[in-house]
Amino acid sequence: MEELDHLHNKIAQTLVDAGPADAKKIIVRAKLALDGESCEYEYDYVDQQDNENWFIPDKLVSYQLRLLLVTMRDYYMQNNMTNGNALWTGCEMIVEIPAEKIIINLKYDE
Repeated sequence: MEELDHLHNKIAQTLVDAGPADAKKIIVRAKLALDGESCEYEYDYVDQQDNENWFIPDKLVSYQLRLLLVTMRDYYMQNNMTNGNALWTGCEMIVEIPAEKIIINLKYDE
């Protein structure tokens, strides 16, 4: 479980580093291909005045994030954390910056 916590921390730090300086919350939606070779993203944030907006990170961020998500999905599979379900193909990641908290909601193809 420590490895999973480490992955979550790396994902959160990657998103915080990539987000706008005035962000207090970063929300990223990702759709990861089953083969892990591609991923589609939507990057949003909430600023200090509670305004919602989107941002475009450096392209290297999307690459690094894809590798982290593939590693996380592999961890779920190798540790029998799928509860008999198919592999997840998407997720929503919410980083609450002041609280230093990350929430990851997994999405499954229907």
